[in-house]
Amino acid sequence: MSDLTMATPQLGGLERADHGALFASLYDELRGIAHRELRRGGGLTLSATTLLHETYFRIRQRESADFPDQNRFLAYAARAMRTLIIDYARNRQAHKRGGEFEITSLPTELPEQITEAAELERLAGAIDLLGELDADLAQLVDLKFFCGYSLIEIAAMRGVSERTAQRDWDKARVLLKRALEGRDLLSS
Repeated sequence: MSDLTMATPQLGGLERADHGALFASLYDELRGIAHRELRRGGGLTLSATTLLHETYFRIRQRESADFPDQNRFLAYAARAMRTLIIDYARNRQAHKRGGEFEITSLPTELPEQITEAAELERLAGAIDLLGELDADLAQLVDLKFFCGYSLIEIAAMRGVSERTAQRDWDKARVLLKRALEGRDLLSS
């Protein structure tokens, strides 16, 4: 079990006012998630601090925000960061395609970064499809892939064995691969 899980008690239904306190207590962990997300996004000129603060504002604006425990809060924050990065990448793509009039004779971006927004959108769509089929598997993907937790930590958070967490991770990966390939998630 991580020091974070032991340091912050499991919370039963957070009020909106408590989100600020929870966000502050998890700030270092959330900042680490923001750094990982930005490294994964490649070449983005967005800072981890900006991403983290935008995430905070997004969480505060959500009217029905109610998180039964810190794990769901972290998973939601990771998903919010992913969405913000996708929006940022989309915005950059739009600007490159003339969304913001700019005359230039040299390309300002490397060709590999052009597909970045599309790939992030495909991954987000696949995770959303997985969430419709099995919300627990989608949360596991957020905790493992986006939050950077190990399967041992995730197993402890979820109250299951490490082997069960590994089986769930394997199942989530298979389903995500099917979704990314455009196949039906329920077909064998």
